[in-house]
Amino acid sequence: MFNFRDVFAYSSLILDGLAVSIVLCVIAGTLGFLLAILCAALKTTGPRPLSWIVTAYVETIRNTPFIVQLFFIYFGVGSLSWRMSPVFAATAALTLNVAAYFTEIIRGGLADGSRGVREAALSQGMTIVQTYLRIVLPPAIAKVDKTLVGQFVLVFLGSAVISQISVEDLTSAAQFIQTRTFRAFETYIVVTVLYMATGLVFSLLYAWLRPALFPWVRDSRQ
Repeated sequence: MFNFRDVFAYSSLILDGLAVSIVLCVIAGTLGFLLAILCAALKTTGPRPLSWIVTAYVETIRNTPFIVQLFFIYFGVGSLSWRMSPVFAATAALTLNVAAYFTEIIRGGLADGSRGVREAALSQGMTIVQTYLRIVLPPAIAKVDKTLVGQFVLVFLGSAVISQISVEDLTSAAQFIQTRTFRAFETYIVVTVLYMATGLVFSLLYAWLRPALFPWVRDSRQ
């Protein structure tokens, strides 16, 4: 018979783990988004050597497992006389991972007709940075925003592996609970529902905020 009572006895531990997962992913998602904006600009219009560097970074991240990236940062870089906390390593790995995928998504938005707009803004006396941030970037993000959110949700779900370096996230809480209660099935049912629900909340929350973030998109559809 199923017995969820033993699992729910650790509800505070589960909620703490969920909070850690959410906070780390939100921080990593924000930093990764900012890094991706820079990388997309360099890859699209930057000097060729910098574009090559960004391409190498993006392809390396996209073609290696996240857990390998995590271990490389925590154990590999950590072995070079720079010991870092598990939380710092997890945040760094998540940031670099999400930034690589965001870079390609944003680059796709920039590549869609941004050249003429950029040239027009520059002809009006705006600097390259002003043109990129104020004129080119907002509509490009609006074109790919749902893809960005979907990728962020995937990163959140993939963050479960950070428990492998002793980060006390939701998966780590589940591992602890099932070793104490011997209720592995019930434990991971609860955790699965929480991951699914949180991912859905992220998507619904963004759908609610989107009209405020991109009012011209909303108005154009009315």
